[in-house]
Amino acid sequence: MSDFEDTIARDQRIEPGDAMPDGYRSTMIRQIAQHAHSEIIGMQPEGEWITRAPSLRRKAILLAKVQDEAGHGLYLYSAAETLGADRGDLTRRLIEGRQKYSSIFNYPTLTFADVGVIGWLVDGAAICNQVPLCRSSYGPYGRAMIRICKEESFHQRQGYELLMTMMGGTPGQRAMVQDAVNRWWWPSLMMFGPPDDRSPNSARSMAWKIKRHSNDELRQRYVDMSVPQAEALGVTLPDDELRWNADRGHYDFGTPDWAELTRVISGDGPCNAARIERRRRADEDGAWVREAAAAHARKREKVVV
Repeated sequence: MSDFEDTIARDQRIEPGDAMPDGYRSTMIRQIAQHAHSEIIGMQPEGEWITRAPSLRRKAILLAKVQDEAGHGLYLYSAAETLGADRGDLTRRLIEGRQKYSSIFNYPTLTFADVGVIGWLVDGAAICNQVPLCRSSYGPYGRAMIRICKEESFHQRQGYELLMTMMGGTPGQRAMVQDAVNRWWWPSLMMFGPPDDRSPNSARSMAWKIKRHSNDELRQRYVDMSVPQAEALGVTLPDDELRWNADRGHYDFGTPDWAELTRVISGDGPCNAARIERRRRADEDGAWVREAAAAHARKREKVVV
């Protein structure tokens, strides 16, 4: 057994200087990069509502959340760099369509209720996905996830509080929340990826202890968590097949539209082109800042020497 296999078998961490298979390294770079891209692209849907928030308090909350997402992306790009990846190259791969990000961020935010539903459902799904990643076999990734998950938990509570406030408001506000739930529920279920029998990377990721649970296990956990929250909120989840199964001890639920997931991941979602174009412009507009920062770092290095 190699040192790598022995470390995995003992449920210990792989660190940047350790020997690792090329497949493990490439898998980690792919997963961490996709996660980082998702955090950065994920700033856009809610960021569009910062200038239109209904109060100064809501504006401050939303500004803080979007800033948190930027920080998450930076943590994760840094983790990818410990594997030899180049941050600029990862960004180019995203812009050129050679790397992916979460499909959920290709849906539009039509009303301010969407901000609350993203906090509740989307960040809730992220928490289900990401808490087990705190125990990921790759050390820098697992350690980054600890802080990210703490902040995502806070984001979920913020979103839920916003929805509770709106559900205590006018009939129009309640209808706005229900409409947002109807639009975001199924895309949220798709955040866990395709079914286990159609997920090409899950088995190897679980064998290497990058992942701790399968896509379907996490999806079931999410549904079981969300149903009582929806009942407390006073909204209906848009699934005619959703019901408690006493024999299983879990909720039964319908099948997401996997063809839609494939279509959105492939670039044909409602906002794919706009999201990538905005990211491309931001990268180009920020080039002078990166160049200036690099020049300053080189100057400081010469002074120290």
